[in-house]
Amino acid sequence: MKTATVSARVTLDVDDKLTRLSESTHRSKSYLAAQAIKAFVSDQYWQIEAIKEGIKEADEGKFVTEKQMKKSLKKWGIDGN
Repeated sequence: MKTATVSARVTLDVDDKLTRLSESTHRSKSYLAAQAIKAFVSDQYWQIEAIKEGIKEADEGKFVTEKQMKKSLKKWGIDGN
């Protein structure tokens, strides 16, 4: 797999914690930082795509009915009144 180099500045506290994690897990700081960035980007990318899809559906007039919303909220123990 091809990779790219990324540079970032972090606080001394974060660097210290990253160093300790690196030592504890026997992984390089670079590996741990790459894993953290990968997880963050994946999470944010998914969320942005879901928001875009929601906006598209709203623009198309696709909404749930009030009855459907109340039923959904009730499943979570929320009074929809």
